Amino acid sequence: MGLKIVRRLIPDWGTTYGPPGDGPFPAVMIFHGSEGAWSGWSHRNAALLAAHGFLAFPFGYSKGGNAWNAGSIEEISLDRSVEALAALRAFPAAGDKVALYGVSRGAEHALLLASLMARDRLEGLPDAIAAHSPPDVVCGAFDARRYRDTGDPGWQTWDPGQRAWSWRGSSDGLLPTTPIEIERFGGPLFLSHGTEDRVWSVEMTRRLVARLKQHGRSPEVHYYEGQDHIPGSAAENEHHDHLISFLDRHLAM
Repeated sequence: MGLKIVRRLIPDWGTTYGPPGDGPFPAVMIFHGSEGAWSGWSHRNAALLAAHGFLAFPFGYSKGGNAWNAGSIEEISLDRSVEALAALRAFPAAGDKVALYGVSRGAEHALLLASLMARDRLEGLPDAIAAHSPPDVVCGAFDARRYRDTGDPGWQTWDPGQRAWSWRGSSDGLLPTTPIEIERFGGPLFLSHGTEDRVWSVEMTRRLVARLKQHGRSPEVHYYEGQDHIPGSAAENEHHDHLISFLDRHLAM
């Protein structure tokens, strides 16, 4: 049998995974979580999406780390994420529509990036966003050497001096516990969460959904009953069915 998934390099940015052929293909930019860029989870997710016809770009943004250490999410430049999204849009194998997909800190990254781009009226907004286990607020910096306790990050006592993100060269305005104003984004939005998540509380997604509805938004929402931060096999299969259906509908070329 021939090769079913093809790697294609975006010069200066990283690799993509996609179907064989010239394309163009509907594209998805994937943001990893606190497991870091080296862990391989985002590349695994990219390969899954590639097998369903998408050009998937796992964007590594964590600082430092290696194959044994996740590194940190501290003062991460969201301006660089805008540039990476533009590079994906300009890539010859990418189609006209691009989605963002993130899990955990990656979900925070996707929602925060889109909300800031929409607020500042930047060109190149994503055409759709999917976020699994997202927070509803900006969270504090993460360092794999100091794994935090569990609970609801929106109500923990973060060190305000340790910022996870920066925007336009500054972390001002991105204080931990600041609401993520995803209601500014008018495109299709997919949210999902395990109801027994012990790392990122499901209440954060419920608050996001309530706020979106208050602003007249109608996100697609899926709760996976009894599932923890990493779903079991059956729940993960269900999640991927929902996710791929969402992406198929909103990235159709």
